[in-house]
Amino acid sequence: MARYRGPVCRLCRREGMKLFLKGERCFTEKCAIEKRNFAPGQHGKSRRARIQGYGLQLREKQKVKRIYGLLEKQFRNYFERAERQRGITGETLLQFLERRLDNAVYRLGFASSRAQARLLVRHGHVRVGDRRVNIPSYILRAGEVLSISPKYAKNALFQQSLEAAKSRGTPTWLEMGADQTSGRVISLPTREDIGLPVQEQLVVELYSK
Repeated sequence: MARYRGPVCRLCRREGMKLFLKGERCFTEKCAIEKRNFAPGQHGKSRRARIQGYGLQLREKQKVKRIYGLLEKQFRNYFERAERQRGITGETLLQFLERRLDNAVYRLGFASSRAQARLLVRHGHVRVGDRRVNIPSYILRAGEVLSISPKYAKNALFQQSLEAAKSRGTPTWLEMGADQTSGRVISLPTREDIGLPVQEQLVVELYSK
């Protein structure tokens, strides 16, 4: 699967807000938003375009894509899948994205960013139930248990991620195991559980044109 390989701080600056794409760096003074809070490019500092209509919808879609680390085709597939489900399409879309395995690994604090969580999954450090799953886009279901391999649980990076995640807390739809190397999906996430500063209805309006 293709993925974005460019500078991720540029993405945060383009959206004008922290997307927390670089883990702990985003909480320090080295964060690009803290140092250069204007759009990237030659004219980013001097031009402040007023965005409305289609531009607002596009920016909202780009924001959601970048938070979860997806490219256009994969994101569009999630939207079409959400559209076929009963319920509110925008909320269903976010629910699918939130239940991705790499996102759950990040939400539990096993990784400092979604990019790092994706790497853990791809390298086979994550198990779902009693089997190893190396597909970041795997959609978790209620009741499933995910765990980190014993070998990686001893890694210093893993311990640092756990410590740093304590300030974030664990979402109510996930439950951390007593050993802090496993977690369980208690229920499907609601819109309140997800808590992202996005307007998913604008994404629905964009794709519905």
